[in-house]
Amino acid sequence: MNREKELIEVINRHMPRSSSQQNNLFESDSEVVTFAGKGLLYNIDEFSEEDLMREEDPYRLGWNMAIGSISDILASGGRPKFYAHSMVIRDLWTMDYVEKVSLGIAQVLKEVKAGFIGGDFGISKTWRYTGSVIGDLDGQALLRSGAKVGDGIYITGPMGRGNLEAALKLYEQNPLVKHLTGRWKNFFPLRSKEAELIRQYSHCCIDTSDGVFNALSTISEMSRTGFVVDSLPYIKSGLFLAKTLNLPKEMLFLGECGEYELLFTLGKEIEEEFEREAREKKLVVYKFGEVKEQGIKSLRKRNREIDLSNYALRARDYADPKDYLREVIYFLKNT
Repeated sequence: MNREKELIEVINRHMPRSSSQQNNLFESDSEVVTFAGKGLLYNIDEFSEEDLMREEDPYRLGWNMAIGSISDILASGGRPKFYAHSMVIRDLWTMDYVEKVSLGIAQVLKEVKAGFIGGDFGISKTWRYTGSVIGDLDGQALLRSGAKVGDGIYITGPMGRGNLEAALKLYEQNPLVKHLTGRWKNFFPLRSKEAELIRQYSHCCIDTSDGVFNALSTISEMSRTGFVVDSLPYIKSGLFLAKTLNLPKEMLFLGECGEYELLFTLGKEIEEEFEREAREKKLVVYKFGEVKEQGIKSLRKRNREIDLSNYALRARDYADPKDYLREVIYFLKNT
């Protein structure tokens, strides 16, 4: 168990639990509660410079933080309804910059028809942003548990957008990366339409806020299953940058800066029906693996298979992200 999870359990152990709460700790992307006979979802997420989001485009920064804030509601099978935030801006940000951040946030809320209900504001030497969301829930919430051996593993978009964003920040002094930074806008996609379809078919769902591998590992832990994945759908710009920086492309899968896609499982008996309906709605999803027995965690490549069952590297255990990246590279080259 990683230290962060242990600390969360210590905190939770002392907190009074509401009889209205339906989910257990770590079981769902959002907290699931009943209120006045109706199901509601609640989520809170914080963002800061540690998340390695680029800041030169304030509208994109606002959009990406709002997408990250509502993503857990979508992954739990709900619809964002009310949105509040705590915004601590950097003291060097101008009025124009703050306005553009706000416009990015507002556009996401308009597209999902969620209302902004207020929040808190501050100014500091470093910025922090906390999004707090309440969502409507019709029927049962989607949980991180519920995957069954034999289920197909799907994702709503290519992997690596978040790790690409982080790489563009970490390697910004590289002349080629400087050139690419201006060309690659890298907006996190809104997956509300996909979420509507997923909740009709899926056993379980999670967003990839901590990266695809961590999302898969969480589903495996909560469902007491394993997985085998192959033919990973990487984002093209991520593949290009990995090749440019001489980094293994699998870092787009293992890295922990997520792209806020929805990762879900489907029983074999409904895969064909789901895929047909997705095509009719002009939604693109990718099947890239299968749920296996507990203990199996494997990435199949063309000429070899990488055993991930003992992979335990965590970015938060390293003061310098580049030290973490070096350990991941070493693992991939020596496994």
